[in-house]
Amino acid sequence: MFIQFIQSQISIPENQILAAQKLFDEGATIPFIARYRKEKTGGLDEVDLEKLQKAFKKYDELESRKKYILQTIEEQGKLSNELKMKISSCMDEQVLEDLYLPYKVKRKTKAVIAREKGLEPLAEWLLKEQNGSIDAFASKFINDKVGSIEEALQGAKDIIAEIINENIEAREIIRNQFKNYAIVYSKLVKKKEAEASSFRDYFDSNEKLNQAPSHRVLAMFRGEEEGFLKLSIEPNEEICLDKLDRFFIKRNTEASEQIRLALEDSYKRLLAPSIENETRANAKLKADKEAIDVFAENLKQLLLSSPLGRKRILAIDPGIRTGCKVVCLNEEGTLLHHTVIYPFEPRNDKQGAAITVQELVKRYQIQAIGIGNGTAGRETESLVRGIRFENTLQVFLVNESGASIYSASEIAREEFPDLDLTVRGAISIGRRLADPLAELVKIDPKSIGVGQYQHDVNQNQLKESLNQTVLNCVNKVGVHVNTASKSLLTYVSGIGPQLAQNIIDYRNEKGGFKSRNELKKVARLGDKAFEQCAGFLRIPESKHILDNTAVHPEAYGIVESMAKDLNCKIEDLIKNETLRKSIQINKYISTEFGLPSIKDIIEELAKPGRDPREKLEEFQFANIKKPEDLELGMLVPGIVTNITKFGCFVDIGVKQDGMVHISQMADRFINDPAEIVKLQQHVQVKIIEVDLARKRISLSMKIK
Repeated sequence: MFIQFIQSQISIPENQILAAQKLFDEGATIPFIARYRKEKTGGLDEVDLEKLQKAFKKYDELESRKKYILQTIEEQGKLSNELKMKISSCMDEQVLEDLYLPYKVKRKTKAVIAREKGLEPLAEWLLKEQNGSIDAFASKFINDKVGSIEEALQGAKDIIAEIINENIEAREIIRNQFKNYAIVYSKLVKKKEAEASSFRDYFDSNEKLNQAPSHRVLAMFRGEEEGFLKLSIEPNEEICLDKLDRFFIKRNTEASEQIRLALEDSYKRLLAPSIENETRANAKLKADKEAIDVFAENLKQLLLSSPLGRKRILAIDPGIRTGCKVVCLNEEGTLLHHTVIYPFEPRNDKQGAAITVQELVKRYQIQAIGIGNGTAGRETESLVRGIRFENTLQVFLVNESGASIYSASEIAREEFPDLDLTVRGAISIGRRLADPLAELVKIDPKSIGVGQYQHDVNQNQLKESLNQTVLNCVNKVGVHVNTASKSLLTYVSGIGPQLAQNIIDYRNEKGGFKSRNELKKVARLGDKAFEQCAGFLRIPESKHILDNTAVHPEAYGIVESMAKDLNCKIEDLIKNETLRKSIQINKYISTEFGLPSIKDIIEELAKPGRDPREKLEEFQFANIKKPEDLELGMLVPGIVTNITKFGCFVDIGVKQDGMVHISQMADRFINDPAEIVKLQQHVQVKIIEVDLARKRISLSMKIK
């Protein structure tokens, strides 16, 4: 049953499921399994492994819930063998809850009160749709608790209504109607129009729930949560009642009519509200998943965005009244100098600012300048580009989302305890230019600014997904163990916060690692942790050339055999493409190292330790600085800053991102904006609408 359940979540063969489960149970991480255990899992990648991990967790939660339900019903003395078998074999959470529903401890419902009055036999008689006078039969139940025939029949109908609500087939009938045909209606709450302007699209709307995009669902739920909108989710009531009627009513007697009345009451009072709540929860889960998936993909693209690399950088955190904070960093990102310039009001010392920057560039042999893209970013860029330097410098506007959060964080205080947080922010901007991944891991992923509705989705699921995304990205790129921060080391496979600190402590004490084997001397870094992390840690200072590659130490023997068989050194294999091509791959295949792993090893020898990220290209905005400068039809360059399911946002240098709707991204139909763009991509866009009042800029990528 375990395999059947997992395959209902992700369609992969049983042997791959069991192999992945075993590796997870042994403590292996997703990056490690995907990179170094391809033979065991049949080549499952990070995406499949993450889906499997979630499926395993979901199965465990289902089994735990079953155990609780079985125990609860058994304590009531109502657990028959048939019921036990149904619950034990159930693989659907909603069906499981339907099975449990009749046995849940209830508050004093109408049906409970009616049963206490002894009216259950009357309900059972009516459900049989017997011929005969219902008044005559109902009169037998009149006593000191039941004062009339009408009261007796009402109590019986209350019992029938509850029976209908707890009937598994009935719930499935209505569930299918909600799932396939429900309409979500959204209305403005009276007298809230002025406050609810951002939800204007939902003041009076309706659409099929199963066709509503996730961003609209989340927006409506947020509007309801904030008290601006009133939502309802409803299928066609007449069709639902007709289907229930066909299921429960088989004859045409007086009793049948009473059942029909009970059925209508059950639907309106019990079934529909219950299934609506369930449908809402499912819609929220689906919308959450889509929003989280988009957020995670955006985060992945941002983390893997192009680094400038080891350069001497002058970074500027622009400011107006308080001045622009300027820092100079060496190739390792170490702070060399910091100061403040005041090119804007009230001092307006543009000349003094330019001279200062010019002198710092010369003194510290600066190779590139990074400028935060926030307030006064464009103005600072104009100032810098107007300075004449002795050597040609690259100038970049750097996305500073989250930099202020980092600068006030505990991590920043640990790194720079004696510096003002504004200086820390400038350092972060410079380091982000050099290596976005190494700097962004210090910031809560939710604060990086590449998601939508991140505060509306399930926070635990969001955190898990984003953390896994960071983990995958860090291990994809690899980490230089002698220069990496604690934050970066924490995300390396098998390490975590405590081992990261232990590595830092060892590094500080010994002056750095000279080989991968030396990692085993770190406190509490045992064989399992070494196995998980070693392949992702780079040591350029090592005498063993493979210590600075993605070749795992467990495979060093294979590379040594390749070199020996070709009568050369490992260094020769790396430098000489002809030698690599002459390697007889099949000779090194074994049960432990199959063809995929051998190919990975040879590919790594061709580009040892090379950063997989693309090279950073310089970019310059058009000479426009505010929305009022824009004209319809104008073509301008921009940078993609966020991608959603309905389009993408583009920074065109006017302090307000414009939006390219999915319909404006290509001359053909596209299902997902990610087919066309990626984060940080340089694009050319056309201005098609500027709404200054609503602060909206509409763009098009269809410029031909």
